[in-house]
Amino acid sequence: MEWLNYHHLLYFWVVAREGSIKRACEELQLAQPTISTQLRIFEDTLGEKLFDRRNRRLILTDVGQTVYRYAEEIFSLGNELTQTLQGLDPGRPLHLKVGVAEVVPKLMVYRLLESAMTLPSGVHIVCHEGPFDRLLGELAAYKLDIVISDIAVPPTVSVQAYSHFLGESDVLFYATPKMASVYRKGFPKSLNQAPFLL
Repeated sequence: MEWLNYHHLLYFWVVAREGSIKRACEELQLAQPTISTQLRIFEDTLGEKLFDRRNRRLILTDVGQTVYRYAEEIFSLGNELTQTLQGLDPGRPLHLKVGVAEVVPKLMVYRLLESAMTLPSGVHIVCHEGPFDRLLGELAAYKLDIVISDIAVPPTVSVQAYSHFLGESDVLFYATPKMASVYRKGFPKSLNQAPFLL
Protein backbone atom coordinates (compact mmCIF):
# COMPACT_ATOMS: atom_id res chain seq x y z
CA MET A 1 0.00 0.00 0.00
CA GLU A 2 1.29 3.45 -0.90
CA TRP A 3 1.03 5.99 1.92
CA LEU A 4 -0.67 9.30 1.31
CA ASN A 5 1.75 12.24 1.23
CA TYR A 6 0.08 14.80 3.50
CA HIS A 7 2.30 17.62 2.22
CA HIS A 8 0.92 16.99 -1.26
CA LEU A 9 -2.61 16.85 0.16
CA LEU A 10 -2.01 20.17 1.96
CA TYR A 11 -0.76 21.87 -1.21
CA PHE A 12 -3.75 20.53 -3.15
CA TRP A 13 -6.17 21.64 -0.42
CA VAL A 14 -4.82 25.20 -0.30
CA VAL A 15 -4.83 25.52 -4.10
CA ALA A 16 -8.40 24.21 -4.27
CA ARG A 17 -9.51 26.53 -1.48
CA GLU A 18 -7.78 29.60 -2.92
CA GLY A 19 -8.77 28.83 -6.50
CA SER A 20 -5.31 29.54 -7.93
CA ILE A 21 -1.71 28.42 -7.57
CA LYS A 22 -0.55 32.04 -7.24
CA ARG A 23 -2.70 32.73 -4.16
CA ALA A 24 -1.77 29.34 -2.69
CA CYS A 25 1.92 30.23 -3.11
CA GLU A 26 1.39 33.42 -1.15
CA GLU A 27 -0.28 31.58 1.70
CA LEU A 28 2.19 28.68 1.77
CA GLN A 29 5.19 30.95 1.08
CA LEU A 30 6.45 28.64 -1.63
CA ALA A 31 7.47 29.25 -5.23
CA GLN A 32 4.98 28.55 -8.03
CA PRO A 33 7.10 25.82 -9.70
CA THR A 34 7.29 23.99 -6.35
CA ILE A 35 3.50 23.90 -5.93
CA SER A 36 2.90 22.98 -9.58
CA THR A 37 5.41 20.12 -9.38
CA GLN A 38 3.98 18.82 -6.11
CA LEU A 39 0.44 18.89 -7.53
CA ARG A 40 1.58 16.94 -10.60
CA ILE A 41 3.28 14.34 -8.39
CA PHE A 42 0.13 14.10 -6.24
CA GLU A 43 -2.06 13.52 -9.32
CA ASP A 44 0.39 10.91 -10.61
CA THR A 45 0.37 9.14 -7.24
CA LEU A 46 -3.43 9.06 -7.13
CA GLY A 47 -3.65 8.21 -10.82
CA GLU A 48 -6.38 10.82 -11.23
CA LYS A 49 -6.67 14.35 -12.58
CA LEU A 50 -7.75 16.72 -9.80
CA PHE A 51 -8.08 20.04 -11.67
CA ASP A 52 -9.29 21.26 -15.05
CA ARG A 53 -8.04 24.60 -16.38
CA ARG A 54 -10.77 26.96 -17.62
CA ASN A 55 -10.04 30.56 -18.55
CA ARG A 56 -6.89 30.60 -16.39
CA ARG A 57 -8.87 29.25 -13.44
CA LEU A 58 -8.47 25.89 -11.76
CA ILE A 59 -11.74 23.95 -11.48
CA LEU A 60 -11.95 20.78 -9.41
CA THR A 61 -12.82 17.60 -11.31
CA ASP A 62 -15.31 15.15 -9.76
CA VAL A 63 -12.41 13.24 -8.22
CA GLY A 64 -10.87 16.53 -7.11
CA GLN A 65 -14.09 17.43 -5.27
CA THR A 66 -14.03 14.08 -3.46
CA VAL A 67 -10.38 14.53 -2.46
CA TYR A 68 -11.12 18.11 -1.35
CA ARG A 69 -13.96 16.97 0.95
CA TYR A 70 -11.62 14.47 2.63
CA ALA A 71 -8.85 17.08 2.87
CA GLU A 72 -11.27 19.54 4.51
CA GLU A 73 -12.15 16.98 7.16
CA ILE A 74 -8.53 15.87 7.69
CA PHE A 75 -7.13 19.38 8.17
CA SER A 76 -10.13 20.50 10.19
CA LEU A 77 -9.57 17.58 12.59
CA GLY A 78 -5.85 18.33 12.70
CA ASN A 79 -6.58 21.94 13.65
CA GLU A 80 -9.05 20.78 16.31
CA LEU A 81 -6.43 18.39 17.73
CA THR A 82 -3.86 21.17 17.98
CA GLN A 83 -6.33 23.50 19.71
CA THR A 84 -7.49 20.77 22.08
CA LEU A 85 -3.91 19.97 23.10
CA GLN A 86 -3.36 23.67 23.76
CA GLY A 87 -6.43 23.67 26.00
CA LEU A 88 -8.41 25.95 23.69
CA ASP A 89 -12.05 25.64 22.74
CA PRO A 90 -11.97 24.48 19.13
CA GLY A 91 -15.13 26.49 18.45
CA ARG A 92 -16.16 24.00 15.81
CA PRO A 93 -19.86 23.60 15.14
CA LEU A 94 -21.30 20.21 15.96
CA HIS A 95 -21.94 17.92 13.00
CA LEU A 96 -25.25 16.10 12.81
CA LYS A 97 -25.76 13.59 9.99
CA VAL A 98 -29.45 12.83 9.58
CA GLY A 99 -31.02 10.10 7.47
CA VAL A 100 -34.55 10.89 6.29
CA ALA A 101 -36.84 8.16 4.98
CA GLU A 102 -38.32 9.09 1.61
CA VAL A 103 -41.90 8.94 2.89
CA VAL A 104 -41.46 11.40 5.76
CA PRO A 105 -42.83 14.90 5.00
CA LYS A 106 -39.91 17.30 4.71
CA LEU A 107 -41.74 20.05 6.61
CA MET A 108 -42.00 17.66 9.56
CA VAL A 109 -38.26 16.95 9.34
CA TYR A 110 -37.52 20.66 9.29
CA ARG A 111 -39.66 21.23 12.39
CA LEU A 112 -38.01 18.32 14.22
CA LEU A 113 -34.51 19.67 13.49
CA GLU A 114 -35.36 23.36 13.94
CA SER A 115 -34.41 23.46 17.62
CA ALA A 116 -30.95 22.02 16.83
CA MET A 117 -30.35 24.91 14.41
CA THR A 118 -30.70 27.47 17.20
CA LEU A 119 -28.10 25.98 19.57
CA PRO A 120 -25.54 28.62 20.63
CA SER A 121 -22.56 26.43 19.68
CA GLY A 122 -23.84 26.09 16.12
CA VAL A 123 -24.75 22.86 14.37
CA HIS A 124 -23.86 21.77 10.84
CA ILE A 125 -26.73 19.52 9.73
CA VAL A 126 -26.43 17.26 6.70
CA CYS A 127 -29.54 15.34 5.59
CA HIS A 128 -29.50 12.23 3.40
CA GLU A 129 -32.78 10.97 1.98
CA GLY A 130 -33.30 7.35 1.01
CA PRO A 131 -35.06 4.05 1.65
CA PHE A 132 -35.34 3.07 5.30
CA ASP A 133 -33.30 -0.16 4.90
CA ARG A 134 -30.34 1.70 3.37
CA LEU A 135 -30.47 4.43 6.02
CA LEU A 136 -30.52 1.78 8.75
CA GLY A 137 -27.39 0.23 7.23
CA GLU A 138 -25.66 3.62 7.20
CA LEU A 139 -26.69 4.14 10.84
CA ALA A 140 -25.17 0.76 11.75
CA ALA A 141 -21.95 1.75 9.91
CA TYR A 142 -21.81 5.05 11.86
CA LYS A 143 -22.28 7.10 8.68
CA LEU A 144 -25.45 8.64 10.18
CA ASP A 145 -26.20 9.91 13.67
CA ILE A 146 -29.97 9.57 13.54
CA VAL A 147 -32.67 8.37 11.15
CA ILE A 148 -36.09 10.00 10.90
CA SER A 149 -38.58 7.45 9.60
CA ASP A 150 -42.27 6.56 9.64
CA ILE A 151 -41.54 3.15 11.19
CA ALA A 152 -39.60 1.87 14.20
CA VAL A 153 -36.53 -0.33 13.92
CA PRO A 154 -37.87 -3.89 13.45
CA PRO A 155 -36.95 -6.24 16.33
CA THR A 156 -35.60 -8.74 13.79
CA VAL A 157 -32.88 -6.31 12.63
CA SER A 158 -29.56 -6.67 14.47
CA VAL A 159 -28.76 -2.95 14.60
CA GLN A 160 -28.05 -1.33 17.93
CA ALA A 161 -30.58 1.47 17.71
CA TYR A 162 -33.46 2.84 19.74
CA SER A 163 -36.75 4.03 18.31
CA HIS A 164 -38.57 7.02 19.78
CA PHE A 165 -42.01 8.26 18.77
CA LEU A 166 -41.61 11.93 17.81
CA GLY A 167 -44.99 12.84 16.39
CA GLU A 168 -47.57 12.18 13.75
CA SER A 169 -48.96 13.81 10.68
CA ASP A 170 -52.35 13.51 9.01
CA VAL A 171 -52.67 12.28 5.45
CA LEU A 172 -55.27 14.23 3.49
CA PHE A 173 -57.05 13.21 0.30
CA TYR A 174 -58.67 15.76 -2.01
CA ALA A 175 -61.07 15.04 -4.84
CA THR A 176 -63.58 16.77 -7.04
CA PRO A 177 -67.14 16.44 -5.68
CA LYS A 178 -67.99 13.88 -8.39
CA MET A 179 -64.94 11.68 -7.63
CA ALA A 180 -65.42 12.05 -3.88
CA SER A 181 -68.96 10.67 -4.12
CA VAL A 182 -67.67 7.71 -6.19
CA TYR A 183 -64.78 6.78 -3.86
CA ARG A 184 -66.31 7.74 -0.47
CA LYS A 185 -68.07 4.39 -0.07
CA GLY A 186 -65.63 1.75 1.20
CA PHE A 187 -62.83 4.32 1.71
CA PRO A 188 -59.84 3.72 1.81
CA LYS A 189 -60.18 0.35 0.00
CA SER A 190 -62.17 2.12 -2.71
CA LEU A 191 -58.95 3.93 -3.76
CA ASN A 192 -57.55 0.68 -5.19
CA GLN A 193 -57.02 1.28 -8.96
CA ALA A 194 -58.38 4.86 -8.63
CA PRO A 195 -56.66 7.59 -10.66
CA PHE A 196 -54.31 9.31 -8.27
CA LEU A 197 -51.94 12.29 -8.19
CA LEU A 198 -49.47 12.08 -5.31
